Amino acid sequence: MVSRRAEIVMTAPEVAAYLRDGRTIVLVTQGPDGLPDPVPMWYLVDQAGAVRMRTYATSQKAANLRRQPWVACLVCDGERYAELRGVQLTGRVELVTDPEWIADVVAGLMVKYEGLAAEHVPAARAAAFARAGKQVGLLLHVDRAVSWDHRKLDGAGR
Repeated sequence: MVSRRAEIVMTAPEVAAYLRDGRTIVLVTQGPDGLPDPVPMWYLVDQAGAVRMRTYATSQKAANLRRQPWVACLVCDGERYAELRGVQLTGRVELVTDPEWIADVVAGLMVKYEGLAAEHVPAARAAAFARAGKQVGLLLHVDRAVSWDHRKLDGAGR
């Protein structure tokens, strides 16, 4: 059987746009029992193309990342086989404790997911800054990206 893998790979600009517009990333850390621990996360892609997230400093995912920073992440969508698209990222998460960085992420998440208007960003950022001590930022350093877009296949079960 001939592999059609090369036909469904997204280009670098397609991957960048897909990640920027994606809604939920599944972050997979290693749990305390050594098993994969997948959790859905809201995320941002910054101007440099880096994936940023935040969580509570006492969360299980933060504990997992302190112990073992290597992760896999997945953004995907599609209702039918012919519509399946996704990007899998593997790499390392750097934990960020800078309150300014965390406040920027929180405000950005509010814009992306809650439709926060631009004029309210400074107030949201200030509120997030005040609570940043209880949180930690997650900066994904990607070692490998794998992508697929079944919409590129002609007649793929449509």
